[in-house]
Amino acid sequence: MACVPETSVKVSKLSWSPNNSFALEGINFELQTGKVLGVIGPNGSGKSSVLRCLYGYIKGWSGSIKLFDKPITEYSALEVATKVAVVQQDTPSNIHLTVEQLVELGLTPHRPLLSLQRPSRVPVLEAISKVGLADKSHQDFHTLSGGEKQRALIARALVQQPDLLILDEPTNHLDVRYQIQLLQIIKNLSISVVISIHDLNLASAFCDQLLLLNAGKVVAYDEPEHVLTQSNISSVFGVNCQVQPHPKVAKPHIQYCYELPTHFERKVKA
Repeated sequence: MACVPETSVKVSKLSWSPNNSFALEGINFELQTGKVLGVIGPNGSGKSSVLRCLYGYIKGWSGSIKLFDKPITEYSALEVATKVAVVQQDTPSNIHLTVEQLVELGLTPHRPLLSLQRPSRVPVLEAISKVGLADKSHQDFHTLSGGEKQRALIARALVQQPDLLILDEPTNHLDVRYQIQLLQIIKNLSISVVISIHDLNLASAFCDQLLLLNAGKVVAYDEPEHVLTQSNISSVFGVNCQVQPHPKVAKPHIQYCYELPTHFERKVKA
């Protein structure tokens, strides 16, 4: 039996400077195998850029990125496809496939080259059912709502059976029920997950660790109770809040005061 590395992602001194200005500067973090890392921060903080570096979309960065103890630069495209599944923030609109056909594409990296045999439909239908689209399996993808499209893409990623799942703000187009359902599914996969997410309470409830970014730099990286402090939230997001343990999940729960901190009000007026 192959030895599973204790660390699935290790990032050291990651920097990226397009157009001679730093988008990412000196990013350090690691993710234990089987855990969920939430990447949080305001718009423009570098969340998507970090994720795009992890799956090889962004080139020209400096520093070190290792996936399962191997530098990402040493992986072939096929190796990445068999180990890493990605759900991007932008939902494509020009896909002319049914939901089932789209989700079946997740099996492609595992099919023998030139194989004409169609793979089993069982994992495809199971994934579609998991994301609540069983009644839409034969519907054209481009006719779905934004939230349904997002769920179909997530089903495709689940079918891929990755060792590492990367999701860029996957809950953006979903209503509350499907946000919670999706994050429960992800948490129960028992694989390594890196997910960027806007809702800090959902990030707190479902993530093992959080990476808080601001202006392309790490503000905090730790367990939720050490990252989601009133001080961090006020200084990074510019809001007043109270943070207390959630009565059900024993994780930090944020209550917003719906008024801007004085220092932030002055900044806005200036």
